[in-house]
Amino acid sequence: MLALMYKTYFNLTKSKMKRIYTTLLLFTISAGFVFSQTTWKADPAHTRIRFSATHMLIAEVSGEFREFDGKIVSYNEDFIDAKVTFTAMVGSLDSDNERRDGHLKSDDFFNVEKFPELKISGKITKEGDKLYLVGEMTIRDITKPIKFDVKYNGQVITRRGKKVGFKVTGTVNRFDYDMKFNGLVEAGGLVVSEEIEITVTAELMEQTGDN
Repeated sequence: MLALMYKTYFNLTKSKMKRIYTTLLLFTISAGFVFSQTTWKADPAHTRIRFSATHMLIAEVSGEFREFDGKIVSYNEDFIDAKVTFTAMVGSLDSDNERRDGHLKSDDFFNVEKFPELKISGKITKEGDKLYLVGEMTIRDITKPIKFDVKYNGQVITRRGKKVGFKVTGTVNRFDYDMKFNGLVEAGGLVVSEEIEITVTAELMEQTGDN
């Protein structure tokens, strides 16, 4: 009888300890996931979102968005599978020419009044030894898949905290986003090319309780 009682107690204790161990293990895994997640916010003074197109078949014209917000949420040191989001205010575009800016903001291109934001989102992936941003770009409320090249420039520690740098480059077809301007030059080509190059050079600051 005593042996049976001891065996029952031992089994109950073993079962209880197993539950406690499982709970602690799950908590540790969960806590590790939470604490390893880091948010990085784009520094507007050192970040640029630029676009460029071929003009009249012979020249390249470029511009940038002056107002934007961007961040990366990383889960490891190499930023693989990190989540990326950038939103640019289209009304802030600047191509260093007031007349051209007005045309770009019109319905021929961005239609700023109706569609004030341009968005890029996705995650950083690795294929071989190359990094890519795989996700979506939204212009004029039209969302299309993108796959842009990513260059990770490394990390530094400053007096304000940790910073990381990236360069993201890719090409989109403006007609996919209903940018319908199709003026032609005498030679027969488009005044503004279909293909638009997008370049994001970003410096991001690690977000802590102090910033």
